[in-house]
Amino acid sequence: MQVLLVYESMFGNTRDVANAVADGLATHAHVDVTEVGEAPSLLGEDVGLLVVGAPTHGLSLSNAKSRRVAAGQAESALVSQGNGLREWIAQLRPLDTAVPVASFDTRIARPWIPGSAARAALRRLRRKGFPAALRACSFYVTATMGPLVDGERDRARRWGVELAAKGIERPL
Repeated sequence: MQVLLVYESMFGNTRDVANAVADGLATHAHVDVTEVGEAPSLLGEDVGLLVVGAPTHGLSLSNAKSRRVAAGQAESALVSQGNGLREWIAQLRPLDTAVPVASFDTRIARPWIPGSAARAALRRLRRKGFPAALRACSFYVTATMGPLVDGERDRARRWGVELAAKGIERPL
């Protein structure tokens, strides 16, 4: 099974989660991890699962304004410097076959705050005909620039293993 994992990351936390998820997926599949600016607009025919991840900005996916704000807060260059996952999904052309999708996000460790980039991404992808393989999943950071809450890398790896073991062919 070929998995394409596309992530958007500002300060590196979502990239770290993406790599941990990929480690888990790699127990059952070949995984290509790609920063959103390098991601293809047309999935290869060998892709059997699409996984996307992004930081939560303003209760949803980032936009041009929220990325400018993040750049102003950053102590160094942003990981993702161009368009984000929102724009990538908008231009993504689905294949004739329905490729299952899973999504995750990073967000500040305040679960009572509503909104999720992962849920927003999953909704957008489902509208394009991609069936959900798992429910959206959030991973937590301690503050806007991170770091990840202790144990989140391990939890992300376990989520990747769970996703791979679910029998990726069986969407929800």
